[in-house]
Amino acid sequence: MLNQPADGPGLKKHITGPLLFLFILGDVLGAGVYALVGVIAGEVGGVTWAPMLVALLLALLTAASYAELVTKYPQAGGAAVFAHRAFRVPIVPYLVGFCMLTAGVVSASALALAFSGDYLAVFVDVPPAVGAIVFLVAVALLNARGIKESLRANVVMTALEVSGLVLVVVAVAVMLGGGNGDLGRAVRFGEDVDPLLGVLGAALLAYYSFVGFETSANVAEEVRDVSRVYPRALFGSLLAAGAMYVLVGTAASVALPADRLGASSAPLLDVVTVTGVPVPGWLFSLLALVAVANGALLTMIMASRLTYGMAVQGLFPAVLGRVLPRRGTPWVAIVATTLAALALTLTGGVAVLAETVVLLLLVVFISTNVAVLVLRREAVEHRHFRAWTPLPVLAVLSCLVLLTQLEAGVWARGGIVLAVGVLLYAVARIRGGQPVRYRLVEGARTEEPAEHR
Repeated sequence: MLNQPADGPGLKKHITGPLLFLFILGDVLGAGVYALVGVIAGEVGGVTWAPMLVALLLALLTAASYAELVTKYPQAGGAAVFAHRAFRVPIVPYLVGFCMLTAGVVSASALALAFSGDYLAVFVDVPPAVGAIVFLVAVALLNARGIKESLRANVVMTALEVSGLVLVVVAVAVMLGGGNGDLGRAVRFGEDVDPLLGVLGAALLAYYSFVGFETSANVAEEVRDVSRVYPRALFGSLLAAGAMYVLVGTAASVALPADRLGASSAPLLDVVTVTGVPVPGWLFSLLALVAVANGALLTMIMASRLTYGMAVQGLFPAVLGRVLPRRGTPWVAIVATTLAALALTLTGGVAVLAETVVLLLLVVFISTNVAVLVLRREAVEHRHFRAWTPLPVLAVLSCLVLLTQLEAGVWARGGIVLAVGVLLYAVARIRGGQPVRYRLVEGARTEEPAEHR
């Protein structure tokens, strides 16, 4: 017998094409863009648009693999499900899912601490730990209430997020109209910057800003007409985010020199201030809080759906697959991932794992890009997106190139995370964990290991 959710028929299909587009766009834009421009400018100078374009192209390569696999196997669980089907070795999908979970929960913890820091202090002064706890509990309650309610909140927050970025571009345009700013800075590299190495190194930072599209794979089971809707929403949101990044990065370089952008912890606020356009400082703090909250909400949606999907597949304890009967949300998975995020915020030091998140996600992306090639031999009865074969190959190579840009300390922290995952897997098997079983997908030709037939 195949694993099924413990409390009913499973997740409800509440996600339409526009909601999915805004889900991915809101997650990709996230909070990083408000600090990203300054960091990239410090790496390459005024040519901030170049690493952003490179990162967009690299992200699109892996996105093509996700588009094929999500429309072929529309299940909660995302990359772990793909690894499960492709490699048939239980520990591989477990570790892929564990990497996704670790990256997601650490990111949510960091966002919670960011939310409760200087931006929140503009409005109310509370200890960061208290603010982070209240914030994560509020996110969990919204997540548990329902995917439809969560995505409606995302629509509002994404609209505010995009409005803030558009405001930056418009303010710089007004500045240029008044005869100020320097267009030439947008095509000048920094002093002593090698153009090729500088763009490649900065592309790693920019690539992190596009991370988030992969979370959409974990809500595929809740998308209506996923084979038609998902590829359009995925590629459309990435292209929209890329265009916004290029415009904002170019505007920032026109308004301020690269050294000032690189030294600022709030570069976009500095950009708007120097334009002379009368925008109150508290407004950008509010927009930053909205961006952080939106990123945390979408990340925790991903983490809870991934936990649920892995429980349904037999990779995690079955209790994590329980669903609220009326709401259709994975409540036990939401509680578990929220408690993990809370623990990280209370222990502190989340910031030092930021680059480790990149490492873990690149490992996940390599697994997914290889899986799409392996699973070409498995037919399904429904129509789905099919990526051009060279794209996943190029995607694997791009991930390997990006991995070479990470420092030794990041590799050490990533190794510790993977070692913890292996230890947890070994403990689960020693305590009587069952071999992984495949779950039937409507329209797909699936199978179980012989001992379960």
